[in-house]
Amino acid sequence: MKPVTPVTADIRLVVLDMAGTTVADGGLVERAFAAAAAELGVEPGSAEHAEHLAYVRATMGESKISVFRHLFGDEDRARRANTAFEEAYGALVDDGLVAPVPGAREAIEELTAGGRTVVLTTGFARVTQDAVLDALGWRGLVPLTLCPADAGGRGRPYPDMVLEAFVRTKAAEDVRQVAVAGDTSYDVLSGVRAGAGLVAGVRTGAHGDAEFTAAGATHVLDSVAALPGLLAGDR
Repeated sequence: MKPVTPVTADIRLVVLDMAGTTVADGGLVERAFAAAAAELGVEPGSAEHAEHLAYVRATMGESKISVFRHLFGDEDRARRANTAFEEAYGALVDDGLVAPVPGAREAIEELTAGGRTVVLTTGFARVTQDAVLDALGWRGLVPLTLCPADAGGRGRPYPDMVLEAFVRTKAAEDVRQVAVAGDTSYDVLSGVRAGAGLVAGVRTGAHGDAEFTAAGATHVLDSVAALPGLLAGDR
């Protein structure tokens, strides 16, 4: 673990991913993908299905419509797949299959109590993000939540959502006063590209230490629950 520097000690804005980072969804992305694949006629168990699923896993954290554009080519097929995905994921959320990552809400509240602004981001569409927030009772937990559409349409690994949070909240004077944390290499890469002073990968989701290091993470944490302590200089 790298020591806290004056820059990371002065973090004023914290941008956190949702699924896999602050929200435990138990692999619902893959279950919802199966519905999207079926909508486009991709048979479960086929080589095509296996290839698509491998790509979905590799690109966890990316805007889902971007993933489907890559997989299915033309815009109409991509949008059909995305709609099926969002509907399936929303139904799973409505069935009570999401929960906070242990300690995540407490970490957000501790960061906020310490005078930092926290923003939650996702690669899902707004309707899905809102469904997750409602299911967890997290409306009002943070002052701003962002999905790719809120940042001009580009999700991770682009830096747009991090920079949108920086511009909208006005919580920091310099991008080096921003911390970004997420469970995928795309979360890390978006933070690095935004120039964030602290970019942490967390081991509660899709990717691990090797992917985080390759993407340029400044820190790797067991969980987002460790972030307040890191910023306080406890570790």
